[in-house]
Amino acid sequence: MHKPFHTLLFLAITFVLLGLISLVFPEKGIYVTDRLCVRYPTFASLFLEKKAEKTDISNIIALADAEEKAIEAEFADTLSVNKTDSITSNTAAKLVKVDTCLKLITTIQYKNESKTAMSNFFNSLANIANEEKSIRILHYGDSQIEGDRISDYIRLKLQGEFGGEGPGLISFMPVAPSVVNKISWSTGWDRYPVFAGKDKRVKHNNFGALAHITRFSSYGSISDTVQAKSAWVKIVTSKNGGPKAAAYKKIKLFYGGAQTKTHVELYENGTLNASDSLVAGGNFNIKEFTLNQGALLQEFKFKGKDSPDFYGVSLEGGKGVMVDNFGLRGSSGTFFNQINFGQLKSFYDYLNAKLIILQFGGNSLPYIKTKEQADAFGTYLRAQINIIKKLAPQASILVIGPADMSVKVGTEYETHPQLEDLRDAIKKAAFDTDCAFFDMYSCMGGRNSMLTWVEQGIGAKDYIHFSSGGARKIAVLLYSSLMNDYNNFVKNR
Repeated sequence: MHKPFHTLLFLAITFVLLGLISLVFPEKGIYVTDRLCVRYPTFASLFLEKKAEKTDISNIIALADAEEKAIEAEFADTLSVNKTDSITSNTAAKLVKVDTCLKLITTIQYKNESKTAMSNFFNSLANIANEEKSIRILHYGDSQIEGDRISDYIRLKLQGEFGGEGPGLISFMPVAPSVVNKISWSTGWDRYPVFAGKDKRVKHNNFGALAHITRFSSYGSISDTVQAKSAWVKIVTSKNGGPKAAAYKKIKLFYGGAQTKTHVELYENGTLNASDSLVAGGNFNIKEFTLNQGALLQEFKFKGKDSPDFYGVSLEGGKGVMVDNFGLRGSSGTFFNQINFGQLKSFYDYLNAKLIILQFGGNSLPYIKTKEQADAFGTYLRAQINIIKKLAPQASILVIGPADMSVKVGTEYETHPQLEDLRDAIKKAAFDTDCAFFDMYSCMGGRNSMLTWVEQGIGAKDYIHFSSGGARKIAVLLYSSLMNDYNNFVKNR
């Protein structure tokens, strides 16, 4: 006969057994696969564990806010006094407003005291009036910059100071919507990436500077009986990125690889601007259109038996600065060796790339369990940087380390245990290749700083990404550090 005592005894034995398991179960869990880990609360996590100590970021936020206000005020004064393009009214190298009374949280770091890693870019910026065409900043990164985050602020400020129009090179099928451009497309379009693993449907390696292709028809052979396909893409530009980003005067299509010619029409606000053909073959063709109305709605209409590989479309003006945002969700930044080197060099030369920013690491961190694995990633990244340096010797390279990234340990969030090892490995890769390095982890406060960023609404609830407001604050601090070094370069040259 079952008695209440039996139930009590059963529960007591169960709790004792569960308690014994908590004493012997590994603190880091048991990994079934690289991505599947079985965890169990340990005795320490239940009774002894202390909550992760949050980092005080009040000084960082105050600095970012003060810097932005100082820059905004100077920017407004510049626009009100001088309505012409900066590059037409300033023949000598200009200094950029940065409040030197405020101590920067972290600065761009260099391998040696001569700080030559950024000289090519700073020299081009200082002599921008003599440049034959726009100089480009190519900002490569993972989901931390997608949607034009961080890049948009750098573009806004540099175009305000040095001239230039347009958001630059964008995809017909962006991974995430941008604050500047909203893009829509007809059925049948598809994206073929290489940035997070090569798409097996693509039998070549001509992926262009954006590291992916878009097409309105799938790959395959064609014949006389194949019917021509029609497709469209609409680009709507807002003024959220500033008046200059919306003031582009030209559109350039980068394409190649089609088996036949493709008919193309460009419409501005519904009015036909141009009607022409895109050539077949090649891996670096450019079709340029001049806008008549300065409209903020453009529509491409295509018709052909086979789609070209579209490498991107550039919205741009005349001389000045262009900042291209290449937000590549899921990428570790180790894909450059999988792109046709000759084609990539053609892009970098044509775009007149003077600064290439590499902001990766966050997507590799979840798979890094030891310092040795972090060092191995640094070795992979170093090889990629060396490729870029050979293809774009005219460009400076700025490597940005990962932001703080929290993982759940027991019931609390804290900085990923290998984050600092990864940061150090990325910094070493930058210095080994004579590149500059910006420590975003230290800039935002260091260990467990993401906890406070999330608490204050400037970090996302995944404890990995910034919110839009947080991305703006990081962009302000990065821009201030960049312009501080540029000013010193101008003064000392």
